[in-house]
Amino acid sequence: MTSDPTRGADEATWRNRFILLNLTRIGGTVVVLIGLAIWHSDWLRQGGAVEIGLPLALVGLVVSFAGPKWLSRKWSSGRR
Repeated sequence: MTSDPTRGADEATWRNRFILLNLTRIGGTVVVLIGLAIWHSDWLRQGGAVEIGLPLALVGLVVSFAGPKWLSRKWSSGRR
């Protein structure tokens, strides 16, 4: 156990940030998979729904790749 109370807070902050980065990646991937399923399956209509599935998959890709970069830049600049 550490005797420095600020070190525990720093470790908790970094752990929470790590978890948030991974949840952002996982969430973006889930959105991509849902978009692909809507696009190529019969969930919404027969033959798939390109108008809904394609934009949803693209949004998921942007969130999955750009979201963690945006969060890390936000944290490194000191803004909250």
